[in-house]
Amino acid sequence: MASKTIRQSVTFKASPHQVYEALMDSKKHSQFTGGKASISRKVGGKFSAFDGYAEGVNLELVPEEKIVQTWRASDWPEGHYSKVTFSLKEVTSGTRLTFTQSGVPEEQYEDVSQGWQDYYWAPMKQMLEK
Repeated sequence: MASKTIRQSVTFKASPHQVYEALMDSKKHSQFTGGKASISRKVGGKFSAFDGYAEGVNLELVPEEKIVQTWRASDWPEGHYSKVTFSLKEVTSGTRLTFTQSGVPEEQYEDVSQGWQDYYWAPMKQMLEK
């Protein structure tokens, strides 16, 4: 299957700890996405978000710095997972999040790429920058 890689960068007026917690804390994750999230905080642990629409496994967790996960949407081909990396870096204005998602099915690239901006970065900014 043809796949593509999404690369995005966004800066939050919040500490790396706050950004990490927004992504890894089930309650905070649910708060900004508006859908139920269940997130393990262990490597090898599973997560699901958006009422089960997205799910995967934690591959690497470095608090305040990095999250690497397998990730798939429920409408993707059966058994196909992408790999997402959230890298956090403290900058003068807060935290720069550099996001990479490899293995996105080509026909879903545009929707998924826009989805991160609409359903993650924008509402995360609203929640963290109150």
